[in-house]
Amino acid sequence: MNIIQIVSDTFRYDHMGCYGNKWIHTEHLDKFAEESVVFERAYTASFPTIPHRYDLFTGRYTFINSTWAPLPRDEIILSQLLRQAGYVTMLIGDTYHLFRDGTYYDRGFDGWLWIRGQEWDRYMTNPTKDPPERKKVMSTQYLQNVSSRQFEEDYFIAQTITAAARWLELNYDQHEKFFLHIDAFDPHEPWDPPKWYTDIYDPDWEGGDVMGSAYIPGSSKRGLTTDLTERELKHLRALYAGEVTLVDRWIGMLLQKIEDLGLLENTAVIFTSDHGTYLGEHGYLGKRDHLYEECAHVPLVIRLPDSEGVQRGRCGELVQSPELMPTILEMAEVKSPSTVQAKSLLPLMRGEESQEREIAVSSPSFIKPRLSPRIVWITITSKDWALLAAARNAPPKDELGRNVESELYDLRADPNETRNLYNEKPDVAEELRSKMFTFLRSMGAKDEVLSNWAQK
Repeated sequence: MNIIQIVSDTFRYDHMGCYGNKWIHTEHLDKFAEESVVFERAYTASFPTIPHRYDLFTGRYTFINSTWAPLPRDEIILSQLLRQAGYVTMLIGDTYHLFRDGTYYDRGFDGWLWIRGQEWDRYMTNPTKDPPERKKVMSTQYLQNVSSRQFEEDYFIAQTITAAARWLELNYDQHEKFFLHIDAFDPHEPWDPPKWYTDIYDPDWEGGDVMGSAYIPGSSKRGLTTDLTERELKHLRALYAGEVTLVDRWIGMLLQKIEDLGLLENTAVIFTSDHGTYLGEHGYLGKRDHLYEECAHVPLVIRLPDSEGVQRGRCGELVQSPELMPTILEMAEVKSPSTVQAKSLLPLMRGEESQEREIAVSSPSFIKPRLSPRIVWITITSKDWALLAAARNAPPKDELGRNVESELYDLRADPNETRNLYNEKPDVAEELRSKMFTFLRSMGAKDEVLSNWAQK
């Protein structure tokens, strides 16, 4: 069986029609979902970008013992195992963190292709004539990188998907089996889709051509909704929605190419993301270590060939990103090594396993978080509840001036997590905390580390 895995960075699950969104156009992914298994309760484990890929490539909960760092050369990884099993392995992406400065995430692949220019990629040096206010929103480096962009085909998602489609055209019938990992950085910020995509969602905008950034500089409260008016926030959401639709259109093109090449009969296709982003919820813009549903809950859609006997539909079980590696290995009939901590999802997809996973644990690195001076919250999600357990050594206030304390939400009655029930339901919070301790100890976390999340 061939396997294609598509990771779309910072793609919110609740911005897809198949997850209930009614106002954003994701027709191509929604059609794909109709032919697939849609995991309704998929959560990230290690946060954010590089820690998540570490989980994907190793099948482990790496936030326990690693941080944002190059992939260690002694790790047993997915591409290596598939290659040893006779797969031709290919990595195509514009997520520059995977390639730059020796991060070594291309290891184990027979080939790799880096689409240059995203974010702060040191790529172009040609000067730009952008006005100062535009340079304040995003780095001069990024503006240099996109300075020659004219057509939709020049956008990063278009380049990445086009490269993947071309690789398939050249390779689809040349190998006994292949594994293609596509790592698309969009809809990661900056949100700057072609204007006509944003116009779908905010046709009355009169503020000119702006680039949407999750982090608005010029304020001591960088990345908070206090930096924007309600009208500006509406447009920022439209920019992100436009980016989502842009991604959907181009992934749709790839899915059509897969069908045109006759690959659906012998190819598994996976679509997922590493995390979401905030668009004003909880007072935040962009990513935060404070992992509410908007950030921790991710899309996960898997299509297997009809011959595999998996019923299409929806799966309501809790699942997490590290489980994708053992799932792919089982698809490939490769035994998982002892280093893998997660379990394959195929038994769930085949209806062979009904035992519910009790919790999902989502967290930045225990070692040295990249986005904060130190980790403050761990999110524990169960079927009905979400506990954001605050560290005992956390600072007294967050960026909004709120006391840093644990939070508990009833996801059935309050899916937007607006009413903190931590003080009203201490027994529920402690049960979740106890299950978290048990799970993390089984994954190798030390008691002296876990003691930071004793009751607060």
